[in-house]
Amino acid sequence: MIMPVVRNELENYIGQLLSVAHFSDYAPNGLQVEGRLQISRIATGVTASLAMIDAALAQGADALLVHHGYFWKNENPCIIHTKKTRLARLLVNDLNLLAYHLPLDAHPELGNNAQLGLKLGLIPTGRFGEQTLGWLGELEAPLSLAAFANRVEKVLERTPIALGSPNKLIRRVAWCTGGAQSYFHEAANLEVDCFLTGEISEFVTHLAQETGKAYIAAGHHATERFGIAALGEHLASTFGIDHVHIDLPNPV
Repeated sequence: MIMPVVRNELENYIGQLLSVAHFSDYAPNGLQVEGRLQISRIATGVTASLAMIDAALAQGADALLVHHGYFWKNENPCIIHTKKTRLARLLVNDLNLLAYHLPLDAHPELGNNAQLGLKLGLIPTGRFGEQTLGWLGELEAPLSLAAFANRVEKVLERTPIALGSPNKLIRRVAWCTGGAQSYFHEAANLEVDCFLTGEISEFVTHLAQETGKAYIAAGHHATERFGIAALGEHLASTFGIDHVHIDLPNPV
């Protein structure tokens, strides 16, 4: 029998679990749009797009839990256009929206980086970067860049961009999910063979060539699917509520 959890209890639990107060972020973490008080079913997904909201409603969710929510720093604060449509859909259906950005990236077990490393067979050895969001790890046995990129493709179901000689041996890897290509500046000076993230910018090609470090861009959405799903499963197990993960296709 499903026993609902009170909205504030759920939010407080997640806040403590992810150590939200310890992070300086680009958007508010926690409850972003208030809906019904009692939550029996949560839907999880990467981004709170209109399509994701509609999918959560179709699943009968009381709350939508995402990695990319709303109210980003420096965005237009006016409730117009797509923002109005999204907020109206949430409000008219009394659907809660909870979002966790950097705290979800960083969590040592349920986080995006932790989950991606686990699925790629990377053994964690350390952290690096701003707010220690970047991860360091090793493969159990070295792989060529071509073989490692092939593993990434199979796990993420998306063909990555791989810079470097296909025959380069990869053992030590630095990674940070999403749009963390700027972390390559620091990673390129560490004792690693490859840096993996979601996106790639123009400067990356030159830095990879000049440092001899391999670089894999595996997709912003693709690299950040696993943390939010793991968090949803954890909450379902902890509170005895239903959880459904919704993975809407995204080529980026």
